Amino acid sequence: MQFVKSPRVIFISVAIAYLFLVLLIPAAAVFYEAFHKGIQPFINALSAREFIHAVQLSLIITVISLVLNTIFGLCAAWVIARNQFRGRALLMSIIDLPFSVSPVVAGLMIVLLYGRLGWFGSWLETMGIKVIFALPGMVMATIFVTFPFVAREVIPVLEEMGSDQEEAARTLGASDLQIFWRVTLPNIRWGLLYGVLLTNARAMGEFGAVSVVSGSILGRTATLPILVEQAYKNYQTEAAFSAAALLALLAAVTLVLKEILERRTAKVQ
Repeated sequence: MQFVKSPRVIFISVAIAYLFLVLLIPAAAVFYEAFHKGIQPFINALSAREFIHAVQLSLIITVISLVLNTIFGLCAAWVIARNQFRGRALLMSIIDLPFSVSPVVAGLMIVLLYGRLGWFGSWLETMGIKVIFALPGMVMATIFVTFPFVAREVIPVLEEMGSDQEEAARTLGASDLQIFWRVTLPNIRWGLLYGVLLTNARAMGEFGAVSVVSGSILGRTATLPILVEQAYKNYQTEAAFSAAALLALLAAVTLVLKEILERRTAKVQ
């Protein structure tokens, strides 16, 4: 019996130690550095012009990416789940591409396409459209790294749901729009919300791809993750750790919402 229990104790101890070393202790260090001088330096850092601009820019990029990726994810999920066609596996692989491509490489691809010396750069310049080192490029980079999440969460739900209810509604005279709002959407709502939550978390915390296309200019093209890096480089530790603490709090809220959605989804299933 002792022999059976020993490996379990060892595995649990290793897992707990690993969790503390990799996650809990670094997170505690961030909050300690943000608050060890009191709440006032934290409030002062949050009220700085660069910080407010970084929050606003992060929210704008996140909202745009969230809306576009939700629309794309729903369309892609419906096409893949409701149809069997040649190239279906290839389409799913393309959707999964951002999982395997480095965010830095994604940002570089956008620069090579839309930069001043890129494939479309001269045409965009003549049209007076600025993509790189501006909001459009940052949005494109965020969309690229986040677009698989909604589709990947909704596809299994649609496949498990089947098409019987939709076909029954169509037989009763319901239009495609009515079928979507009254039959499909209620059945996939928890999976959709889960995908939206993951997309939001990834968009708020994205650094690599956005830093390549943004130029990382404080007060102009710096999002919250970029602000953390730039402030730390400039020895503005209060600002850096305050922004990091805010991002950590957002991550904690995301984890709580994720757990709630997982339990809701389990109950529905």
